Amino acid sequence: MSGILASVDSRTNLVGENRLELLMFRLKGQQTFAINVFKIQEVVQVPPLTELPYSHPAVCGIAHLRDRAVPVIDLNVAIGRSPLPRDDSCNLIVTEYNRSVQGFLIGAVDRIVNLNWDSILPPPKASGNAHFLTAFTRINEKIVEILDVERVLADIIPPSTVVSEEVRDQSLKSLVGDKKIEILSVDDSPTARRQIKDTLISLDLNIELVTAGDGLQGLELLKGWAADGEDVGEKLLMLITDAEMPEMDGYRLTHEIRTDPNLKDLFVIMHTSLSGSFNETMTKKVGCDGFLSKFRPDELADIVQKRIRDVYSK
Repeated sequence: MSGILASVDSRTNLVGENRLELLMFRLKGQQTFAINVFKIQEVVQVPPLTELPYSHPAVCGIAHLRDRAVPVIDLNVAIGRSPLPRDDSCNLIVTEYNRSVQGFLIGAVDRIVNLNWDSILPPPKASGNAHFLTAFTRINEKIVEILDVERVLADIIPPSTVVSEEVRDQSLKSLVGDKKIEILSVDDSPTARRQIKDTLISLDLNIELVTAGDGLQGLELLKGWAADGEDVGEKLLMLITDAEMPEMDGYRLTHEIRTDPNLKDLFVIMHTSLSGSFNETMTKKVGCDGFLSKFRPDELADIVQKRIRDVYSK
C-alpha cells in the first residue's frame, strides 16, 4: 500500500507552486479526513501491537516496523471519539512530525488527491477552539476535513516552550534596551502560534508577535504595510512561516516575498513539522533564510537571538 505515495522528487516539485497532495481516509462512518502526503512515510496494514502500560488513552501500542519501535495513536480516540476496531478494516499511517516517527491507526484508505492550496479553506470560526481541524476542502461535492495533527500530538505529548538557561542570551537586554522588536508569525495552527509566543516571552525582551492564520493573510498584511510607506524589512525582525496553510502555503508566500521589490529583503524562516531529507532543497528553492523544525524552543530562541544581535549590532 505504501506504493500509493509519491516519490520525494515528485513531491519536492510541488514546492513554490502552491500545491499539495492529500491522503484521504476514513475513521468511523462516512466522513472523509485527510493529511498532507509530505508527512507520510508509508501506509501499511496494522501489524501486531505491543501494549504500552500507563500511556495516554489514545496510544494503543507499539508497532515493530523494520527494526524500529513506532508508537501507534488511535486517531479516532485522539480527536475525542470511540476506539477503532482492530481488524482488517484498519490501516496504519506511518508519519514523521517534528523529527519523530509515529503511526496513526485509521480506517479505510481512500486515495491521494493533488490540489491547489487556494482550494483549502480554514475551518469556520463558529467551530471554536475545541476542534481538531486545521482546514477543509470539497472534493466531488463532499467535505474533506484536514486534521490538525500538531494539535493531536500536543495533546498527547505537550511540548515544552521553555528556553534553556544556557541558550538564553542575557546580554541582549543591554543591547536592545526597551526597543520594540516585531516578528510576524504566519501559521494556521493556533497551537503552533501559541508555542511560538510562549517561547518568545521567555526571552524576556520587548518582542511583539504579530500573527496571521495563512499565507494569503500574511502576504496581504505585508503588502498593506508596504503600501502605507513602511519599510517592511526594517519594521520586522523576521517572518516565521509554516509550510502547510490554507489558501497559500509558506513556500508560495516566500516566493511572493522574494519577487516583490518592497518585501524581498525580509528575513524569512520556515518553521514546520515537515522534517524529511528534502527540506533543505525545498527551503532553498524558494529563498528562505533558514529552516526550523517544530517544535524546538532552544533552536527557535537561537535563531531569533542571533538575528537580534546581527540587526542591533550594526
